Amino acid sequence: MSIVIAILIFCLIIIIHEIGHFSAAKLFKMRVYEFSLGLGPAIFKKRGKETVYSIKAIPFGGSVQLGEDFEKSDDPRDFRNKPVWQRMIVILAGAFMNLVLGFVLCLIIISMNEKVDTTTISGFWEHALSQEYLQAGDEITHINGMRIFTFADINYQLFNTESKMTEEQDRAVFDFEIIRNGEKIRIDNVPFHARTLENGGKEIIMEFGIERVDKTVFNVIPRAAKETLSYSRLVIITLADLIRGTYGLNDISGPVGTVSVIGEVSSLGFAQSFAAGIRMSLFMAAFISINVGIFNLLPIPALDGSKFVFFVIEAIRRKPVKAEVEGIIHFVGFAALMAFMLLITVLDIRKLLPGGG
Repeated sequence: MSIVIAILIFCLIIIIHEIGHFSAAKLFKMRVYEFSLGLGPAIFKKRGKETVYSIKAIPFGGSVQLGEDFEKSDDPRDFRNKPVWQRMIVILAGAFMNLVLGFVLCLIIISMNEKVDTTTISGFWEHALSQEYLQAGDEITHINGMRIFTFADINYQLFNTESKMTEEQDRAVFDFEIIRNGEKIRIDNVPFHARTLENGGKEIIMEFGIERVDKTVFNVIPRAAKETLSYSRLVIITLADLIRGTYGLNDISGPVGTVSVIGEVSSLGFAQSFAAGIRMSLFMAAFISINVGIFNLLPIPALDGSKFVFFVIEAIRRKPVKAEVEGIIHFVGFAALMAFMLLITVLDIRKLLPGGG
């Protein structure tokens, strides 16, 4: 059941992305030649008035064929004959829809909860070091300079970033910015207990709880927006870490690994309750949809972000880059991306095998 849910989630994210391109193209009365879900040979085809709708054998990926790779024609509805600003919107619409989907899923998840989390401290555990600096009722706005949108951001800063370790190895300090009684206050070097792990790393002990309030329209929608911003930033931080070499190839997952992770998380949720399983599945769907949206905006050849860059250049030069040059760049980029995805898929499969790690 969890694997089926994982595949459905993956397909939903792809469909929403392609619907974004498709809807924007139709809005500007562009000719759409094909709308396809999946990769490889088609297993189902249906011809509409002017668009072929198809489902392909491999349920990962999809495309909206706008004829941008065809020979230039005099048809005013041809993609390349439309104003550059319209083409920009069509290219960005896929990623935009992924972000919208992420927001909607966050909205559903928060609506399923009994209460809405805040970033306000409700109280402290016994012997909490931080209680000497922070107080119940403090609204946390920044930790170590990072803007705090959600409780997950607090966890991330305390558990996933390098802290300022003190001479005592059993504690760490962080810089907080809070709102107390309506006043913005900065408090540096707030101490927290820390314990040493088997691998030599440090684990910070969360010493306080956060307030949870009743759901209203006025806090659910803003909270969903903040969750979306938080996930988006986490994706960007992770991509930056990849570029810096913080993570290796074994830390990256492709479609196979992603489906496996969604399945595992869903299974853990369903082991607790049906509602928990649905909630965890929706959480993974929201995070991955936002991930796909932001990743597609990167200026990597063959991705939407790269195509957008070419349109920006065209808008500045008032004439497009030569089709041959752009085509070669996208082709090489696509080939490299497919080779990379193949490598990641092989590594994903190895991880799933007994003893694969």
